Amino acid sequence: MEFIGRTRGARRAYSFDEIALAPASTTVDPQDVDLSWSVGAHRFALPFMAAAMDSVVDPAMSIQVSEAGGLAVLNLEGIQTRYDDPTEPLERIAAAAPDEVVGVLQHLYQEPIKDQLVTARIRAIVDTGAVACVSVTPARAPHLLPLAEEAGAHLLALQSTVVTDRHHSSRGRSVSVRDLIERVAVPVMVGNCVGYDAAMALLDAGAAGLFVGVGPGAACTSRRVLGVGVPQATAVADAAAARDEYHRRTGRYVPVVADGGIAVGGDVAKAIACGADAVMLGSALARAEEAPGRGFHWGMATPHPALPRGTRIKVGTGATLQQILFGPAETDDGSQNLTEALRTAMGICGARTIRDMHQVEIVIAPTLASEGKALQFAQRVGQGR
Repeated sequence: MEFIGRTRGARRAYSFDEIALAPASTTVDPQDVDLSWSVGAHRFALPFMAAAMDSVVDPAMSIQVSEAGGLAVLNLEGIQTRYDDPTEPLERIAAAAPDEVVGVLQHLYQEPIKDQLVTARIRAIVDTGAVACVSVTPARAPHLLPLAEEAGAHLLALQSTVVTDRHHSSRGRSVSVRDLIERVAVPVMVGNCVGYDAAMALLDAGAAGLFVGVGPGAACTSRRVLGVGVPQATAVADAAAARDEYHRRTGRYVPVVADGGIAVGGDVAKAIACGADAVMLGSALARAEEAPGRGFHWGMATPHPALPRGTRIKVGTGATLQQILFGPAETDDGSQNLTEALRTAMGICGARTIRDMHQVEIVIAPTLASEGKALQFAQRVGQGR
C-alpha cells in the first residue's frame, strides 16, 4: 500500500508496459506450443477474439476469424442490426470530419434495432458452419439474448463498460446477471470487470467467461471522461486470481479474456502470463483489409447520446487478416503474425500450454521497451523528418 496523501492510501497497479516476462531455464520448441482454449463446449485453436465493435466485426469478418481458429463477437446493438445495408452508414462514419464524427455516430445509432436483422446477421454466420458469438448490453439483454439464442448463436456476450452482479438504483431499475444467464441455455460470457470481488461475483452468477478491462482500448476514452479504470496487468491478474479460487472451490474452470490495450505480440504474451486465457483484439484487427471500419476504429460507447466515452481513430488498412494473425510480417513493430509471436514467447518462457503460461516469471520492468534502444529511436526520428 502506498499513500497519495497523509491518510489516503492507494494500491499500486501495473500496465503491460511496466512488466516483462523472464526467460525460463528450460525452453520449448514454439511448434510444440498449444495455443487452444475453451468456452463451455467450444474449443478454439487460437486465443484471439475479435472485439464486438462495428469497425472490427461484421458477419463476413466473424466467419473469417472463426475459420482461422479464433472467435469474433458481433455487436447486436450496432450498425449491422440497425440498417438493412450497413454500407452507407459505415462510409459516412469513415468520411466524417474529426469535429463532426461524434455527432454523425450519435445520429446513425438512433436508428432502431430490428429483430429481423438480429436474426438475419446471426443466421448468416451460423449457416456457414462458423461459430457465432454475439454481444448485448445488460439493458437490452432481456429481449436480445433469447432472440439470439433462437437464431442459433453458439455463445453470448453480456458486455458494458462495467458489469456487476449487484446494481443498486433508487429508480427501482435493476438487471440481475444471474437471472439473465439462467434465461438461456447458451453459455454467456460477461464483462467488463477489473477487480477480484467483482470477478468472483460474476463467476458465482454463472458466467461462462470473463472480460477484463475498463478503458485501456485504443478508441476508448472512459479513463479520461470518467477517471475510472485499472491498468491491465493488475486487472487481469486480479480477475485470474478469482478464476483460480473459483475453480479450486467448484471444479469449474472459466476463461478470462483480457479486453483492451492489446496492440502487439508482446501485449498478447504479457496478458496471458498475467492469467488471461485469451485476448480481445480491437484496433489490432480494425487494421485488417477485411474489417468493416474502412481504416477507422471506434468503440461501442462512442455513439452514447449524452456522454460519449470513445473516439474514432484512424488505424489504416496495412495488412490482411491472414498477415495480422499468421504473417508473414511486413513490419517490425509486432502488430503482425501475432500467432508466431505468442508461440515464440511461450517457448522462451518454457510454457507448452496457455495454462502453463500463467505460471511464468513476471518482473517489473518499466524501461524494458527503451533500454538500449537509443539508436532505434534516433532512426525513427530521422525517418520522420
